[in-house]
Amino acid sequence: MEFGPLQLFVIGFTDPQLDGRLLSALEEASDAGLIRVVDLLGVYKDEEGNVLAAEMSELTEDEAVSYGAWVGSLIGLGAGGAAGAEMGAIVGAISAADEYEYGLDEEALSSIADDIPAGGAGLLLVMEHRWMIPLRDAVRSQGGILITQDFLNPEALISFGAAVALED
Repeated sequence: MEFGPLQLFVIGFTDPQLDGRLLSALEEASDAGLIRVVDLLGVYKDEEGNVLAAEMSELTEDEAVSYGAWVGSLIGLGAGGAAGAEMGAIVGAISAADEYEYGLDEEALSSIADDIPAGGAGLLLVMEHRWMIPLRDAVRSQGGILITQDFLNPEALISFGAAVALED
């Protein structure tokens, strides 16, 4: 199985409109082959404090297990070398099989919901950048390695400007 770069988004909504535009945008990007939704967890807390949660993934259970093994292996490699990678792959695969999608229990969901104000919502999204696979492969074939990466968005640029202003 070929894996593209993964990205985690944690998004908060103070006054969510929940009109389907976000899911439509994800579906369009997925249908175009640009991304794949690995995991999505939406949590909404109404004004009375009641919590509604929804999860989704475009992965089959077998793909989720493969991802779990891959992620676990890489974490294990960093924690304990080759032996850690082997153990991490096993733990990651078992965890993914047991907890397909986020697999949050009621206690974990409650902990997330505690951070959401009444009438607000939160979204956790793990997205695979499928469009990046050919570029990544071309970089590797030329002997290149990724040194760093980040997204430049308006919030990041504003924060950078504020940090520069503090230095002056």
